[in-house]
Amino acid sequence: MLLLAAGGVGHAMVTGLSADVRRVDPFDDLDTDSRPKGDNGVNFLVVGTDRRDGVSAIQKERYNLGGSACDCTDTMLLVHLSGDRDRATVVSLPRDTYTELPPHKDRATGKRVAGRPAKLNAAYTAGGAPLTVRAVEKLTDVHVDHYLEVDFTSFMSTVDVLGGVRVCTTRPLKDSYSGLDLPKGTTKLNGGQALQYVRARHLDGGSDLSRMKRQQHFLASVISRATDTGVLMNPVRFNKVAATLLESVRADPGFGTEQMMALGRAMRGFSLASSEFASVPLSDVDHRVPGLGSTVEWDRPRAAKLFAALRADRPLSAPAAPDPAASTPAASARASDPAASDRAASDGDASEQKGSGRDEKPRVEVAPRDIRVEIANATGRRGLGARIDRELRGTGFATTGAPSNARHAEHTRTTIVYDPRWDRSARSLAAALPGAKLVKAPHRGARMKVTVGDPDQRVRPVRAPAAHGTPDEAPMRGDEADCG
Repeated sequence: MLLLAAGGVGHAMVTGLSADVRRVDPFDDLDTDSRPKGDNGVNFLVVGTDRRDGVSAIQKERYNLGGSACDCTDTMLLVHLSGDRDRATVVSLPRDTYTELPPHKDRATGKRVAGRPAKLNAAYTAGGAPLTVRAVEKLTDVHVDHYLEVDFTSFMSTVDVLGGVRVCTTRPLKDSYSGLDLPKGTTKLNGGQALQYVRARHLDGGSDLSRMKRQQHFLASVISRATDTGVLMNPVRFNKVAATLLESVRADPGFGTEQMMALGRAMRGFSLASSEFASVPLSDVDHRVPGLGSTVEWDRPRAAKLFAALRADRPLSAPAAPDPAASTPAASARASDPAASDRAASDGDASEQKGSGRDEKPRVEVAPRDIRVEIANATGRRGLGARIDRELRGTGFATTGAPSNARHAEHTRTTIVYDPRWDRSARSLAAALPGAKLVKAPHRGARMKVTVGDPDQRVRPVRAPAAHGTPDEAPMRGDEADCG
């Protein structure tokens, strides 16, 4: 919330809010030489703790929070902001991850203790924020730049001050442990209900893994809710939301006014189309360990690739090899200079531009900025993929900027391959590509693939929906349905 909102208010207001942030030094007692090297982006370790200091007796009873707190991390997210601040990647780290805690200073006694096998969430109990950072860096080999810690109280209060957040489910969700009881369809959750939603672990056999998907979905919904309700550009509203959040948040000493302002300015254009949500690949979801019970083990080769992408500041869903034409110096210049792209001709072929922009702009169901698209050129016509990518981006779509070549198509029709859960987005994209054929591909995910088969394919500019509401699809799906 702070990262998204800081750019919409004045420096003085952010300075005042920064002064109210409670501090924790997560880098205390860390050996600088043994830590992973920093990368081109900025990495945040965001943890949700199981502290309940500010939860009232009524809230504990109403939302099944009466049990004893474990003084551990209930949720753990590694958030990577790209070096150009155009992309955010959120990786959920399973709390039951089997690991070995490094030697550390015991949080209770202050004495040095040897390393030992444990679940990842036990790092906070044993050594607080410093050991948590060390454990995560050891597992991921990703340098943690900043640390943010949020507890139950701030989570509930922030959702309430936003006026609630809507979630959608394809079936009723009921969990007697957390108290969650949701009907099928759309429900607007208050803070307490939202906490039940993200904490529920007994809805199905997926346990913590399904819960992580719900947490990611809910995070996306909160982002949409915050940006769509005018929080970013309304100083009074922002101050109320931020002040509520800061009542229970703790951050590292290096995360201050300047960092808030810089990130806020960089992320003013943030949207769900520029974000990625992922979980660590697993090889065993029920790895039994004496004394620890059921743990989860990571799929090391696949996990290594995921974190290597973070360190290299690459998207997790990297596009295929780029179109050769997109690799030329001129194409590179156009990619780095949108104005140059608009001025440049399409490889000297004026016929490729025919009809583009001449029709009246149709209004689509989903804002183009919330639709992620990759382009493949199957016509054999040099530079066509780059042009389609450029023109779609020009009308607002979130293209990859790196089109690829596909096997030459026998037919001469452009296809749009899409996950049927994103059908409204697919129709909106098809409106911009006259004559294109829609092809369903279940489980593909949010990003659509346009294979250009028509050598004369044109791009028609479109208009966003009249009312700028919440994007119809989040970038991941679990029990969640299209809110429509």
